[in-house]
Amino acid sequence: MNLHILDSKNTLLNKFISEIRDEFIQKDSMRFRRNIERIGEVMAYELSKTLVYEIKTITTPLGTKDIALPKKDIVICSILRAGLPLHNGFLNYFDDAGSAFISAYRKHISPTEFEIKVEYFASPNLDGKTLILVDPMLATGRSLVSVFEGLKKHGTPKEIHVACVIASTQGVNYVTSHLPQNTKLWIATVDDQLNDKDYIVPGLGDAGDLAFGDKL
Repeated sequence: MNLHILDSKNTLLNKFISEIRDEFIQKDSMRFRRNIERIGEVMAYELSKTLVYEIKTITTPLGTKDIALPKKDIVICSILRAGLPLHNGFLNYFDDAGSAFISAYRKHISPTEFEIKVEYFASPNLDGKTLILVDPMLATGRSLVSVFEGLKKHGTPKEIHVACVIASTQGVNYVTSHLPQNTKLWIATVDDQLNDKDYIVPGLGDAGDLAFGDKL
């Protein structure tokens, strides 16, 4: 698997990451959503450097110009509900991409045990497409792998990218061992630990609740 950790270099991305982690700043849900979106925009730009381009001739009022443009075969898939702001960030840059939406959540069997439930799919055909699977938090990696397995019935992508804002080391290792070998994994920042409930530490809390309010 091709792994890209974006905070390995000091850039403005670090400011957005610091603000989504800050327990005082993150109380502003609109700012939290916008920072996740901006992180998505940064990640989309970095990812765009690896795509396939083709020369297109553009006509201006005064002549023509050949420009290398990415092929229009991208589908962005987000995991509801926390993935929506990150999805929007990618869609701001890949504005002609298709969109897919998947629900996945932890159904707790006990306080420390859970299974992954995937119940809702809305996706275009993925055959031959570049699939970008986005989810803000990569904790255990089980949700993301379950979603990928569910997406298989919608076709076989030619290229797979996974984009997450914060990942645990364990989640990265799990995804690396369960997704196709040629998958490209884009992570804004990595934390080393999971707590006894499998939440990322220090992480940022629950991304879905911070973006959209508490759930039942």
